[in-house]
Amino acid sequence: MPLTHFTPDGAAHMVNVAEKPATRRRAVAEGWIHMDAATLALIAGGGHHKGDVLGIARIAGIMGAKRTADLVPLCHPLLLTQVEVDLAIRTDSAVYCRAMVATTGQTGVEMEALCAVQVSLLTVYDMCKAVDRGMTISTVRLIEKSGGVSGDWQRDANAR
Repeated sequence: MPLTHFTPDGAAHMVNVAEKPATRRRAVAEGWIHMDAATLALIAGGGHHKGDVLGIARIAGIMGAKRTADLVPLCHPLLLTQVEVDLAIRTDSAVYCRAMVATTGQTGVEMEALCAVQVSLLTVYDMCKAVDRGMTISTVRLIEKSGGVSGDWQRDANAR
Protein backbone atom coordinates (compact mmCIF):
# COMPACT_ATOMS: atom_id res chain seq x y z
CA MET A 1 0.00 0.00 0.00
CA PRO A 2 1.50 3.38 -0.96
CA LEU A 3 2.02 6.21 1.51
CA THR A 4 -0.94 8.56 1.10
CA HIS A 5 0.82 11.82 2.01
CA PHE A 6 2.93 11.77 -1.16
CA THR A 7 1.99 12.47 -4.77
CA PRO A 8 3.08 9.97 -7.44
CA ASP A 9 6.17 12.11 -8.07
CA GLY A 10 7.12 12.09 -4.36
CA ALA A 11 5.95 15.54 -3.24
CA ALA A 12 4.33 15.83 0.17
CA HIS A 13 0.67 16.88 0.15
CA MET A 14 -2.42 16.92 2.34
CA VAL A 15 -4.68 14.00 1.43
CA ASN A 16 -7.95 14.99 -0.25
CA VAL A 17 -10.76 13.58 1.91
CA ALA A 18 -13.61 15.40 0.13
CA GLU A 19 -15.08 12.24 -1.41
CA LYS A 20 -14.87 10.17 1.78
CA PRO A 21 -18.09 9.67 3.71
CA ALA A 22 -18.36 11.20 7.16
CA THR A 23 -18.43 8.35 9.68
CA ARG A 24 -18.00 8.06 13.43
CA ARG A 25 -14.31 7.66 14.15
CA ARG A 26 -12.58 6.85 17.39
CA ALA A 27 -8.97 6.23 18.41
CA VAL A 28 -7.28 5.24 21.66
CA ALA A 29 -3.59 5.72 22.42
CA GLU A 30 -1.40 5.12 25.46
CA GLY A 31 2.01 5.92 26.86
CA TRP A 32 4.16 6.00 29.99
CA ILE A 33 6.49 8.36 31.79
CA HIS A 34 9.04 6.71 34.06
CA MET A 35 10.66 8.61 36.92
CA ASP A 36 12.36 8.27 40.25
CA ALA A 37 10.12 6.83 42.95
CA ALA A 38 10.60 10.02 44.99
CA THR A 39 9.26 12.12 42.10
CA LEU A 40 6.23 9.88 41.77
CA ALA A 41 5.63 10.07 45.52
CA LEU A 42 5.65 13.86 45.25
CA ILE A 43 3.00 13.70 42.50
CA ALA A 44 0.90 11.10 44.34
CA GLY A 45 1.00 13.00 47.61
CA GLY A 46 -0.07 16.27 46.04
CA GLY A 47 3.05 17.91 47.40
CA HIS A 48 4.27 19.46 44.18
CA HIS A 49 4.50 23.24 44.53
CA LYS A 50 3.12 23.71 40.99
CA GLY A 51 -0.18 22.03 41.89
CA ASP A 52 -2.08 18.97 40.70
CA VAL A 53 0.39 17.52 38.19
CA LEU A 54 -1.93 14.85 36.75
CA GLY A 55 -4.92 17.20 36.59
CA ILE A 56 -2.93 19.81 34.69
CA ALA A 57 -1.49 17.11 32.40
CA ARG A 58 -5.03 15.89 31.65
CA ILE A 59 -6.10 19.39 30.53
CA ALA A 60 -2.89 19.74 28.50
CA GLY A 61 -3.64 16.46 26.71
CA ILE A 62 -7.13 17.62 25.80
CA MET A 63 -5.68 20.86 24.46
CA GLY A 64 -3.02 18.89 22.55
CA ALA A 65 -5.67 16.77 20.83
CA LYS A 66 -7.50 19.93 19.77
CA ARG A 67 -4.32 21.51 18.36
CA THR A 68 -2.89 18.48 16.50
CA ALA A 69 -3.33 20.05 13.06
CA ASP A 70 -1.19 22.99 14.23
CA LEU A 71 1.64 20.63 15.22
CA VAL A 72 1.61 17.88 12.58
CA PRO A 73 1.94 19.53 9.16
CA LEU A 74 -0.32 17.32 7.01
CA CYS A 75 -3.10 16.64 9.54
CA HIS A 76 -6.54 17.96 8.77
CA PRO A 77 -8.10 20.29 11.36
CA LEU A 78 -10.97 18.30 12.86
CA LEU A 79 -14.07 19.06 14.85
CA LEU A 80 -13.57 16.69 17.78
CA THR A 81 -16.72 15.46 19.49
CA GLN A 82 -15.03 13.86 22.49
CA VAL A 83 -11.62 13.77 24.15
CA GLU A 84 -10.90 11.77 27.30
CA VAL A 85 -7.46 11.71 28.91
CA ASP A 86 -6.77 9.55 31.92
CA LEU A 87 -3.52 9.49 33.87
CA ALA A 88 -2.83 6.98 36.62
CA ILE A 89 0.03 5.88 38.80
CA ARG A 90 0.62 2.29 37.74
CA THR A 91 3.93 1.37 39.40
CA ASP A 92 6.18 2.85 42.04
CA SER A 93 8.00 4.79 39.33
CA ALA A 94 5.67 5.42 36.38
CA VAL A 95 2.55 7.27 35.30
CA TYR A 96 0.37 5.72 32.59
CA CYS A 97 -1.64 7.86 30.17
CA ARG A 98 -4.55 6.74 27.99
CA ALA A 99 -6.36 9.06 25.59
CA MET A 100 -9.55 8.45 23.61
CA VAL A 101 -10.59 10.85 20.86
CA ALA A 102 -13.75 10.74 18.76
CA THR A 103 -15.32 12.64 15.89
CA THR A 104 -17.76 12.21 13.06
CA GLY A 105 -15.87 13.15 9.96
CA GLN A 106 -14.01 12.20 6.82
CA THR A 107 -10.67 11.30 8.39
CA GLY A 108 -9.52 9.50 11.50
CA VAL A 109 -8.37 10.75 14.89
CA GLU A 110 -5.34 8.55 15.49
CA MET A 111 -2.95 11.50 15.42
CA GLU A 112 -5.13 13.44 17.86
CA ALA A 113 -5.11 10.54 20.35
CA LEU A 114 -1.34 10.13 20.03
CA CYS A 115 -0.81 13.87 20.39
CA ALA A 116 -2.99 13.95 23.51
CA VAL A 117 -0.82 11.29 25.15
CA GLN A 118 2.44 12.98 24.17
CA VAL A 119 1.35 16.43 25.38
CA SER A 120 0.05 14.98 28.65
CA LEU A 121 3.32 13.18 29.34
CA LEU A 122 5.39 16.20 28.27
CA THR A 123 3.42 18.27 30.76
CA VAL A 124 4.26 15.83 33.56
CA TYR A 125 7.90 16.11 32.51
CA ASP A 126 7.76 19.90 32.42
CA MET A 127 6.17 20.17 35.83
CA CYS A 128 8.62 17.74 37.46
CA LYS A 129 11.88 18.41 35.63
CA ALA A 130 13.22 20.57 38.47
CA VAL A 131 13.38 17.49 40.70
CA ASP A 132 13.97 14.73 38.11
CA ARG A 133 15.53 15.50 34.72
CA GLY A 134 16.03 11.77 34.06
CA MET A 135 12.36 11.02 33.40
CA THR A 136 11.70 8.97 30.27
CA ILE A 137 8.61 9.02 28.08
CA SER A 138 8.09 5.63 26.46
CA THR A 139 5.81 3.26 24.59
CA VAL A 140 3.52 5.90 23.13
CA ARG A 141 1.36 3.98 20.69
CA LEU A 142 -2.04 3.53 19.14
CA ILE A 143 -4.10 0.84 20.90
CA GLU A 144 -7.19 0.84 18.70
CA LYS A 145 -9.12 2.76 16.07
CA SER A 146 -12.55 2.42 14.58
CA GLY A 147 -14.47 3.91 11.67
CA GLY A 148 -13.62 4.93 8.18
CA VAL A 149 -12.93 2.88 5.06
CA SER A 150 -10.18 0.86 6.73
CA GLY A 151 -12.57 -0.20 9.50
CA ASP A 152 -11.61 -1.27 12.96
CA TRP A 153 -8.11 -2.09 14.17
CA GLN A 154 -6.87 -3.22 17.56
CA ARG A 155 -3.31 -3.78 18.72
CA ASP A 156 -2.52 -7.40 19.49
CA ALA A 157 -2.28 -7.68 23.28
CA ASN A 158 1.03 -9.55 22.88
CA ALA A 159 2.59 -6.96 20.56
CA ARG A 160 5.49 -4.83 21.77
